[in-house]
Amino acid sequence: MTQPMYDDAFLARLEAGLRAALPRWGLSAATHLRLLTISENATFRARDPSGARELVFRVHRPGYHSRAEIESELAWLAALGHERVIDTLTPIAQSDGTLIADIDDEGVTRHVVAFDLLPGREPAEGEDLPRWYRELGAINARLHAHAKSWARPEGFVRKVWDYEAMLGEVRLWGDWRAGLGLDAPGREVLERTAQVLRERLAAYGTGEDRFGLVHADMRVANLLVEGERLSVIDFDDCGFSWYLYDFAAAISFAEHEPYIPALQAAWIEGYRTVAPLADEECAILPVFIMLRRMLLTAWIASHAETPTAQAMGDAYTHGTVELARAFLATHDTDASDTDANDTGALEPNGGRAAS
Repeated sequence: MTQPMYDDAFLARLEAGLRAALPRWGLSAATHLRLLTISENATFRARDPSGARELVFRVHRPGYHSRAEIESELAWLAALGHERVIDTLTPIAQSDGTLIADIDDEGVTRHVVAFDLLPGREPAEGEDLPRWYRELGAINARLHAHAKSWARPEGFVRKVWDYEAMLGEVRLWGDWRAGLGLDAPGREVLERTAQVLRERLAAYGTGEDRFGLVHADMRVANLLVEGERLSVIDFDDCGFSWYLYDFAAAISFAEHEPYIPALQAAWIEGYRTVAPLADEECAILPVFIMLRRMLLTAWIASHAETPTAQAMGDAYTHGTVELARAFLATHDTDASDTDANDTGALEPNGGRAAS
């Protein structure tokens, strides 16, 4: 398991470094900082009582995104905002006009960006999630249309979320084989599942109509509801992947829940209000759901100090194995005569959602 990064001492250093950088955004020494989330990065909310100004700061994990990658993310955000494609956060420049600040963390450079504060709250599991996922499907369709037509600026670079990056040799988020509590029988099931995923994704291909720039993390924690408006935040994982992978990412950590088929149907319905989406395309969704589930199993093991990983624990890995068994029953042509083009979501088994 990767050595935990976000311990109390580390977070204290981050806060001190961020506080020293606040004047670059015109914030006073009286500014109150509050840690919001720890995931790939650390996110702080800053409120300056002297000017009643509030911003959200993202302090990047070292060794994950380069400066060029962060600049590329911000360029897409700027284009989406300028063209009014979706409601999302606006990057806030420093007093010198630049968007990225560097702070020193014991000799390691940490990149920092600031955003405005969007009103809203995370949609709750108990409310009408299909309603919001119908809207999310429409948002995804608009994003995908923009990604296909947008002339990316020179030097634009983001990570590629393909099979090799997720489950293959690159392993951007760690190795699923290190899954918490994974035993030998479970590993055997996941080995076979990984092979089937590789085969299915190779057959589906990466044509321009199927693979391009996506958000890649539209899970509930990155959605904000305000009245009738749904906003999407946190483009930190945006990169090049299959367009339909966006739905799998949108149900992160809840793949086993019984309401997922309803969310999938709503998402497809919403998508089709903006762009065509053939039934043959929808047939690949269970493959992307299983791919994402295995990727998150690896992420939990390599980010065990984060609150999300701690909420999941071994139960998430065990749930992954159960989902994989159900997946293989309908997608492993060597073991089943069942039509692999099943359009339904994965059967709800095992694991538990983040609280």
